Amino acid sequence: MDVREFEDLIDRLGEDISRWPAERRQAAAELLASSPEARQLISEARLVREALSSPPVRAPAGLAARIAAAANRETPEEATAVSADAHQAG
Repeated sequence: MDVREFEDLIDRLGEDISRWPAERRQAAAELLASSPEARQLISEARLVREALSSPPVRAPAGLAARIAAAANRETPEEATAVSADAHQAG
């Protein structure tokens, strides 16, 4: 197995080599033992998986109203009222 094939398998099967077909696991393990590039690929794939499995970042309550208020030079309360009216109309 070369690095190119290894990268393709990571893309298709994921970075958890224990889930790969048995005939590919041994070759992948040997490549990882000898190739810094393969180790870098597996490390990057793990980082991507961890980032994608993290909970989404949520904006604090009222942020949109504060931004709209600043843009319109209104108070946040005024902006919230306008936003609530717009949602009711739609």
